[in-house]
Amino acid sequence: MGERTESNQTAAAGRGPARGRPRDAERDRALLEATVQVLQESGYGGLTTAAVAKRAGVSTATLYRRWRSKEDLVVGTAVRWASDLGPQPDTGSLEGDLAALLRDKAETLEGPGGRLLHVLIGESAHNEALARVLDTAIIEPVRDRAATVVRRAVDRGDIPPLENAHVLADLVVGSMVSRLFLTPDAAHRATADGPSSGEAAISELLPFLLRALGARTGPTGPGAPVPPNR
Repeated sequence: MGERTESNQTAAAGRGPARGRPRDAERDRALLEATVQVLQESGYGGLTTAAVAKRAGVSTATLYRRWRSKEDLVVGTAVRWASDLGPQPDTGSLEGDLAALLRDKAETLEGPGGRLLHVLIGESAHNEALARVLDTAIIEPVRDRAATVVRRAVDRGDIPPLENAHVLADLVVGSMVSRLFLTPDAAHRATADGPSSGEAAISELLPFLLRALGARTGPTGPGAPVPPNR
């Protein structure tokens, strides 16, 4: 079967897979994982449905029963990844909630989700469908979770009300992407016995975000403790 790529650039971010026989969850997972792997190796331009199907150990016909095109496959992978993020835990404090949010972003950006985000950021500049999924499936959930963190803190009296709680999400995403994607020596700052680059970024960003939100903070600086994952 010939390769079907982006002939339909109007694909919506939430468009479902093609109709067909009942879905096999294991095959779906294998195809989504293979998509991230091929994207990491070849980029969006070099990805083909044939390569993904081969990596997943299925036929291209099996893939096309689930996704109509390469674009649908990548969008579906992003949506699935975003849906696996899980709810924001309520730790009982603004510091704990912020630490959990930062930790979640670090773990995501250092894993398969980060590799996918790398591809989407580059491709979304000239692909409207992928730009939409970058916002609706990846950025918007972070905004919602950040808004929940702020609402809880305001309700507890930890910080004054904010006019736009979503600014916190921009600070979280922008800071973590900059530190983990764009800072050349970030990965080299961690040692075998020390914190990972993500954990180091959290220790530095958490006191700053607490001050920016108007919260009282304890010890600050690179050596300040990060609340444990609860």
